[in-house]
Amino acid sequence: MRYALIGSGMMGREHVRNIALMPGAALVALSDPVESSRAETAALAASRGLGMPRMHEHHGALLAAGGFDALVIASPNHTHHAIMVDCLATPAPILVEKPLATMVDHAWELERMARSRAAPVWVAMEYRYMPPVARLIEAVRAGEAGALKMIAIREHRFPFLDKVGGWNRHERFSGGTMVEKCCHFFDLMRLLAGAEPVRAVGSGAHDVNRLVADAHGAPADVIDNAFVIVDFANGVRGCLDLCMFAEGAWFQEEIAATGDRARVEAKVPGPARFWPGGAERASEFIVSPREPKAPLREEIHVDETVLAAGDHHGSTFYQHQRFLDICRNGGAPEVCMRDGAIAVEVGLAAEKAIRTGQPVGIDIAGR
Repeated sequence: MRYALIGSGMMGREHVRNIALMPGAALVALSDPVESSRAETAALAASRGLGMPRMHEHHGALLAAGGFDALVIASPNHTHHAIMVDCLATPAPILVEKPLATMVDHAWELERMARSRAAPVWVAMEYRYMPPVARLIEAVRAGEAGALKMIAIREHRFPFLDKVGGWNRHERFSGGTMVEKCCHFFDLMRLLAGAEPVRAVGSGAHDVNRLVADAHGAPADVIDNAFVIVDFANGVRGCLDLCMFAEGAWFQEEIAATGDRARVEAKVPGPARFWPGGAERASEFIVSPREPKAPLREEIHVDETVLAAGDHHGSTFYQHQRFLDICRNGGAPEVCMRDGAIAVEVGLAAEKAIRTGQPVGIDIAGR
């Protein structure tokens, strides 16, 4: 399987490390406007046995050269729309990083463009594939929580990392924290709820991280802490608790789904290299029934090679396994363009709710 990569920064390199774990894979081309990023990622690919890819400054040149079987897009958020318009015109399967776009109209435009396409497009929602989160999804679907009523997601973590040009620290490039970071969580809420979102309410601010001008000439303007509630059409409600100045938290993500029978939880440590303790830790899966019965509690360990390939607790690896399977054998993507577009819509509704202090309605009907 000959992959081509568009965007060779931090997330692009995570994709390379995981593609290298796929049997029979090669990276034949990559594009990025930053020469140092191109060179570093090409060297990484070669060192991981993927071959030395052709390097292009612009994605248009990569597409024109051809010679690839699948495309992976990991460029900055604000470039996704223009790049995807061009990539959708190719016959290749596509794995595109979240968020699908930074504007609602752009996200739905791309979704409509992909409807008539024969090859699949998979939107990279890695958090679905973290082993403890996948176990939680499985448990909820199996009815272990009973009739689901509430979803609570807490992410307490480190600030946004330094990326080229500081694009992830500015709303106009990233779409805002609720889009850049939290579209994962709104996607999880919708997946667990099994219904469409109808309203977002939020409170948040930019209180701690990068309050003064940095090397790029401007202070960050993205939210660094928030509470958001999302109501779903079937009465399920989800709550997000986000703090991006909590590096020392033992678990980075804590996800709970509570129904009329039990509370089901997944607890996920953050990447060891960003945690002050500096060591890998096991994740946990817990089922706490309402009846007077001891909870089920188990540690979930992820293969060290898989953990070392990325910063998302092995999820990028498992996502790539599934993407490769449909590239080779056919089938529909587990995370489709509609999923990606709705995650953007909810993220932007949450941004608006936080910045205006007012509830924001979400109408997916007819999309």
